[in-house]
Amino acid sequence: MKILMVLTSHDQLGNTGQKTGFWLEELATPYYVFLDAGAEITLASPLGGQAPLDPKSDQPDFQTEATQRFQNDATARKAVASTLKLSTVYPENFDAVFYPGGHGPLWDLAEDPHSIKLIETTYNLGKPVAAVCHGPGVLRHAKTNDGSYLVKDKSVTAFTNTEEAKVELTDVVPFSVEDELVKNGGNFSRVEDWMSYCVTDGNLITGQNPASSEAVAKALLQKLS
Repeated sequence: MKILMVLTSHDQLGNTGQKTGFWLEELATPYYVFLDAGAEITLASPLGGQAPLDPKSDQPDFQTEATQRFQNDATARKAVASTLKLSTVYPENFDAVFYPGGHGPLWDLAEDPHSIKLIETTYNLGKPVAAVCHGPGVLRHAKTNDGSYLVKDKSVTAFTNTEEAKVELTDVVPFSVEDELVKNGGNFSRVEDWMSYCVTDGNLITGQNPASSEAVAKALLQKLS
């Protein structure tokens, strides 16, 4: 069982002068769900090498058992420091692809041609594509073989407009993930802010927020079993 986890290479939070990147919990929790299930995990990013961690996700308030395990795991930290360059990765070599969130992916992965092709090819090969929180933003340009948006008529979720408003970044992000999924024909649903929520529609699996990362990872494993 081979799972590709795709991280952002983008570390600038718009014009705020603040840093962003991937959200630690959304990498760490699925990483260990997969690892403990015996999966072989590969990490990739648009630029390769060190993927930037969103410093906010490293604050004490956001630590979990998985993030603490990650911090003490030299192998995992090395994997994040030496991600493969996305353009060198072939979807045929993996059983599934998983996109953690953080705000970074909205700037690079959502627009990256290699990422878009990876999603489209993986999905068209009949393999699962999973994303959590801001991760589903990477689906905005992905299409199926017939040219329609991949999310069209599919049940999806993602970081909501109300959650974005609560972190006061509505005017900073390049686009609203919720609005984009709806615009492209997705059947968007959600629960209360910050509660775990995962939606599976065929081989497309999405989660609403950081609290949903474990549910999305387990749903992906269920697909692979």
